[in-house]
Amino acid sequence: MESISDLLRRTIRDVPDFPKKGIIFKDITPILGDAATYRRVIDELLTRWAPRKIDKVVGIESRGFIFAAPLAYALGAGLSIVRKPGKLPFETIRETYELEYGQDGLELHIDAVGPGERVLVVDDLLATGGTAEAVGRLVARQGAELAGYAFVVELAFLNGRRRLGDDKVDALVTF
Repeated sequence: MESISDLLRRTIRDVPDFPKKGIIFKDITPILGDAATYRRVIDELLTRWAPRKIDKVVGIESRGFIFAAPLAYALGAGLSIVRKPGKLPFETIRETYELEYGQDGLELHIDAVGPGERVLVVDDLLATGGTAEAVGRLVARQGAELAGYAFVVELAFLNGRRRLGDDKVDALVTF
């Protein structure tokens, strides 16, 4: 059987000059459009994370939701979501993080994760790691244990893994 990494390399589409000139965007939508590939991705994430006894999966807006929700279901874990400021309806905590030009922020409901819960943070892609690092801080502020970070794609040349702690990061394919 073809490895998950080889399957994803064959499936993910490169889109040059998106969202701006000089960027080669890794488009995951072909994964989603093929039922067998999408199922294989979720099954592979399940295989890797089920032994770690995850209580909550935290999906990062917005493509992270696509993988976090079915993974949480398969793990028998709860699902929490992290969104841009002002998008969640209940009381939140906020973390800011640095962008190339300026700052951005993320919010989590104050009751989304709690003390003693083992939390897995899920997103589609690891680039510089700033977003995921901010989510890790949100999880820690709530007293939960950060079990790790799961990504479908890692862009290794941007060194995001280094920011998150190599032992906590897992990606299905690395470019």
